[in-house]
Amino acid sequence: MKSKILLLLLAVLITGVSCAQNDGAKFKEPLNILVFSKTEGFRHSSISSGIKMLYDQSKEQNWVITVTENASLLSDETLSQMDVVVFMNPTGNAINETGQTAFEKFIKSGKGFVGIHAAADCEYDWPFYGNLVGAYFLTHPPAQEATVIFENYDHPAMQPFKGMKTYTTFDEWYSFKENPRENVNVLARLDESTIENTNDNNWRMNDHPLIWWTEEGDVRSFYSVFGHTHEAFQDKLIIEHLTKAINWAGKRID
Repeated sequence: MKSKILLLLLAVLITGVSCAQNDGAKFKEPLNILVFSKTEGFRHSSISSGIKMLYDQSKEQNWVITVTENASLLSDETLSQMDVVVFMNPTGNAINETGQTAFEKFIKSGKGFVGIHAAADCEYDWPFYGNLVGAYFLTHPPAQEATVIFENYDHPAMQPFKGMKTYTTFDEWYSFKENPRENVNVLARLDESTIENTNDNNWRMNDHPLIWWTEEGDVRSFYSVFGHTHEAFQDKLIIEHLTKAINWAGKRID
């Protein structure tokens, strides 16, 4: 009986779940968020922890969250109700042409996007998405502890790191097919000298951005490399970092 209940809850979660909690929230008006986590390539086990983290934040932030791995929900009907779309570790060609068209329309209407970790390992043949996320994943050294160097604290998502020159943590440190620096506003980069466990140097970029944002017209986009591990979504600093990124993308804060 317990297993049937768990399976039912999982099915509901994957199809799409909404929650809205207003008591004690920091913001009066709700922010409607679609969290997309469909994988057609590598699947991160941390997706469940990332979703839990967002739900845990939803009461205080007054977020109305819809979670799905059903790409058909990337439709005009669904997206018209959303303020921000969060890509939570999706991979591969997860979205069909109809969904891509609806998503482009949504973004161009002045909405927000937040890409978490493997959002850069998704939709390689969709130029609009590549421009939105900022860069495509190339490779990475083995997941390990390494140091992030902070470059700028002016963005709200960097407030939890203010006063810190660096932050050392365990994650999977992506490198990218092209350095995005010329096209995005870089907030942090990898200290490549702190990578010790490696079989080759294919992952090295020399200048190695990890966190960035863009704002073109009314469209706000944010990308953060954090999110490979379950522990990343339990780190108080990273939780605040991603929470503020989402609120920024939804034009709640500047």
